[in-house]
Amino acid sequence: MFVMRWKLLTIVTIPIFNAVKSMTTSRLRSPRPRAFTLVELLVVIAIIGVLVGLLLPAVQATREAARRMQCQNRLHQIGLGLHNYHAAFNRFPIGDLQPRPLWPNGKEFAWSAFVLPQIEQTAVWERINFSVPYDDPINADVAASVIPTYICPSTPRSSNRLKDRGVTDYGGIYGERIVSRNDPPSGVMIHDRAIRFRDILDGTSTTIVVSEDAGFADGQWINGKNLFDQAFQINHAPKFENDMRSYHPQGVHGLFGDGAVRFLTDSMDLEVLASICTRAGKEVVTEAW
Repeated sequence: MFVMRWKLLTIVTIPIFNAVKSMTTSRLRSPRPRAFTLVELLVVIAIIGVLVGLLLPAVQATREAARRMQCQNRLHQIGLGLHNYHAAFNRFPIGDLQPRPLWPNGKEFAWSAFVLPQIEQTAVWERINFSVPYDDPINADVAASVIPTYICPSTPRSSNRLKDRGVTDYGGIYGERIVSRNDPPSGVMIHDRAIRFRDILDGTSTTIVVSEDAGFADGQWINGKNLFDQAFQINHAPKFENDMRSYHPQGVHGLFGDGAVRFLTDSMDLEVLASICTRAGKEVVTEAW
């Protein structure tokens, strides 16, 4: 009985097996390409997504490194301009000429307006009427000029003008309010007074002159409010405060009196930060930044 069932099963299954085998072989030999299945397509898409996820941060980091280098170069240009200005006039430019409200009708021109010829912007400088305030209608057109040297490429913005005036991401150092009241002002860029190399008693290599202050409210290169005294840790100031601030990860660029541009980390010691913001505090700076 068992033998008979086995023979019957063999008689039935062998033709079916041969037919399936024949169909499979025929399909494999068919010149028509086999299409992707839905599962295979989903796997490929998933692999591509993982690769993009791995590559995107690397691409963004590379782009930011390029922007950071460009920012450093622009600050270096400003440093060369300030040194050339000092060579021509035996002093740095005044940080803020006739500031308000000390001068109710003050002209309030910024250091960054005075140094324009030294950063290859003589044509813009010649159009400024320094006999009237910076915000006089006579100066409206020239104030709208965009100066690429004053712009950090990492700063996101929809326009390179702020209140119809060309922006700047770099501010002059008026002093510090970390360990003092900054009275009188202790920085290199101050109101109505031009500082000379000989006034920087702490040494030009340890005294910062200009720093990034990206996105601050008065960030216009012609506006004399383009000064600030450092009061907080780097990148930690409230939005309404002008302070060292940038869109670079972990710090800002600073231009020192010797013309060097250094990256200041946002975790640097506050006493060291206060020391490099003063020109004659007689502090001894021994810690690297």
